[in-house]
Amino acid sequence: MLRHYRMFAAYNRWANTQVYAAAAELSDAEFRNDCGAFFGSLHRTLNHLLVADRIWMKRFSGIGEAPTTLDAVLFEDRDALAAARKAEDERIIAWTGMLDEAALAANFTYVTVVQPAEITQPLSSALAHFFNHQTHHRGQCHMTLTALGKPSLTLDLIYFLRSDGREWM
Repeated sequence: MLRHYRMFAAYNRWANTQVYAAAAELSDAEFRNDCGAFFGSLHRTLNHLLVADRIWMKRFSGIGEAPTTLDAVLFEDRDALAAARKAEDERIIAWTGMLDEAALAANFTYVTVVQPAEITQPLSSALAHFFNHQTHHRGQCHMTLTALGKPSLTLDLIYFLRSDGREWM
């Protein structure tokens, strides 16, 4: 399972790079336009992804800032948001690189954000959610871009594996 989660960390960075490259081509109005995604705009959806990743990474590692609301806008500036995303992706890759099988199998306990409650579950299932959540909201980013009339992105895992992710095949 370690290799599986390390692959997802690398895929996550690759997919985020694709989304942020497409976002860089938008006007500020397009970037902030509410296209009906759960968090409205691409700006707010990308902020949410960073918020959620920081919350989970604080839970996982005990290090870093953890926003207290899921809809926090951490960065108004697109370039600052992109730089923070890149740094978070590298942090995720480094952290998954330090895990071992015992850590994955062990239970871990955290407190939820929306309706605070203490949850205990195996780290492996929390990691599965972590990477699935990113994919879910990147899908909304894709929808937002296409709603703005932009070209469709190729974000499938298999395309990562056939290109930058060959080492994981």
